[in-house]
Amino acid sequence: MAGPDSTSPEPVQCDLPETVVKLIQTMKRDDLEVDGRPVSLKILADYLGLSPATISLVVNDAPGAKSIGAKTRQRVLAAAKKFNYKPNFLARSLRTRHSFTVGVVVPELSEGYFPMVMSGVEQHLLQSGYLHFVVSHQCKPDLLAGYPQLLTERAVDGFILVNTDLKTPVDVPVVSISGHKKTRGVSNINLDHDLAAKLALEHLYSLGHRSIAFMKAPPNVLDSEFRWEGIQQLAADIGICMRPELCIRVMNAGWTPEIGYPSVRDLLAVRRDFTAIFCFNDSAAIGAIRAINDAGLRCPEDISVIGFDDIATANFTTPRLTTIRQPLQRMGEVAAQLLLKRIQHPKESYPDTMMFEPELVVRESTAPPAKPVTKKIKS
Repeated sequence: MAGPDSTSPEPVQCDLPETVVKLIQTMKRDDLEVDGRPVSLKILADYLGLSPATISLVVNDAPGAKSIGAKTRQRVLAAAKKFNYKPNFLARSLRTRHSFTVGVVVPELSEGYFPMVMSGVEQHLLQSGYLHFVVSHQCKPDLLAGYPQLLTERAVDGFILVNTDLKTPVDVPVVSISGHKKTRGVSNINLDHDLAAKLALEHLYSLGHRSIAFMKAPPNVLDSEFRWEGIQQLAADIGICMRPELCIRVMNAGWTPEIGYPSVRDLLAVRRDFTAIFCFNDSAAIGAIRAINDAGLRCPEDISVIGFDDIATANFTTPRLTTIRQPLQRMGEVAAQLLLKRIQHPKESYPDTMMFEPELVVRESTAPPAKPVTKKIKS
């Protein structure tokens, strides 16, 4: 008598269901249907002599699949491949009441910061069998208010916000990267900005810089005030005077070198009595270096520049950029892990805030000041 693993096309004389018998009889043919219907979970389970729950765990690569023996998992996957079995996603969604989709809301999809965060988010979501919708609000109030509602209507299981405030509450879990508000239902993923300021300013101070220009982020950057407070405190602690005339506030939104260029160009047009600039991110720092060069000066020989984030291009600029590294990819990955944990185990407790430590990366854009620079006003 042919057993469950038989590949014989001969009729099977046993008490197996008729659909399973027909399935066994097709093992050496390319017919992947039974009575004109695709192979179902129950048919596959009957054929293998396993429970539908076991089949479901294996083919969906669910966490519980690890408790099933390797040989059994191999049998299930081989049979699923042979008969072109595909999990019924709709049935799974109805059974679990999850859509297995996540909404990701970002200000924009520019180079640098956001792709690095998204690489961590995407990697974990894909490994976990989740899809995601990414929307960019461009800091427009109507989109900031409308996108969460739009994604909620599409039954996302949760949200990941990147440098974005949630304007209206939602009924699903939320994880916010660079979020600082204590909001019910929202977990924040943040950097230790006090330590970041300490690393940057102590580096410049140790090189001999005392007259430093500071660039503050635009208001739409959620980290802006927290980072600025850390810089002010650490500057006072180590004896650096933050002169108001050397504090630049960038007002235009964006994450490209263009946001740093005009501010430094305009500063250099009226004064040059500083030896270093601490920029609010790497893109702005790259723009600052361009402005320094266009003013006939050199980086770092005349003015040192330090950035923030350690984006992919920071190591390929001329000069290579000294910066404060945020573990952006890891922050994105942890945000996705935390969100899925909250989706799958809603009754478990979860952290309000998770803090990550920055790292100083010293490259070529900072050096000891060659000599004191005198104030120069362009006529």
